[in-house]
Amino acid sequence: MAPVLTEARSTVLTTALQREQARDLADALTGAEGDVRVSAVRSDREVVVPDEVFSVIQQVLHAMAEGRTLTVGTMPEALTTTVAAEHLGISRPTLMKLVRDGEIDSFKVGTHTRIRFAEIKRYRAARLERQRKAFDELRALEEAEGLD
Repeated sequence: MAPVLTEARSTVLTTALQREQARDLADALTGAEGDVRVSAVRSDREVVVPDEVFSVIQQVLHAMAEGRTLTVGTMPEALTTTVAAEHLGISRPTLMKLVRDGEIDSFKVGTHTRIRFAEIKRYRAARLERQRKAFDELRALEEAEGLD
């Protein structure tokens, strides 16, 4: 059975057999490093898959194998403040405060504020690291006080 593909959002619904095949392929490719050479039997062609693309393919295969929902898309380099706030899970006014305070770099396009996607990723990673550190400190304090 072929995957179901809808035009509007390119939604692909996989079958149990396809999930099993994805699991087998993911297992076979585990541990591969650098560029990977893929042979297409039907067209008798060989294609070199760059490491960056191979990483995406591996993530898709693992998600398929586990039966998870997966969205694959591209992100523009510069985001509006509304989209950036959505990616961070915060309100737009909170994002603008972070921009004003210099915690997130931004630039202007005319009168509109834009934020680079790489900056959003950087801030999200830094925020996660702060949260982990705070959690570890709290856990250490609980252990020191015997509050397990």
